[in-house]
Amino acid sequence: MANFVLQVPITLRSFTVSASSNPNGAALSGSNSGVGPVILELPLDKIRRPLMRTRSNDPIKVQELMDSISQIGLQVPIDVLEVDGNYYGFSGCHRYEAHQRLGLPTIRCKIRRGTKETLRHHMR
Repeated sequence: MANFVLQVPITLRSFTVSASSNPNGAALSGSNSGVGPVILELPLDKIRRPLMRTRSNDPIKVQELMDSISQIGLQVPIDVLEVDGNYYGFSGCHRYEAHQRLGLPTIRCKIRRGTKETLRHHMR
């Protein structure tokens, strides 16, 4: 299975993703070739964290991730659900906070497209 990484410049102020992908997040190439979700660098401020107020992160784990990310970079992208052009993060909370605290403008994400019903399911 192939993964694709798009590096987004730090100076990026406006971000859009083309709607030319199928519902599971794979880029269209004439037919579904079995390629999984798309991996992209997204600006942190474009990712909504709807469960952030109800959960707290372990500060020790966040600090360990900050140290690791500073030394070797993010090894595992966070999972993001794209619904109608909006990005929602429901996992990777510690990695997301580590990026915020390090002052990094973007984070590598595994993006999966979904419907409003999928979003409602994640909000339960």
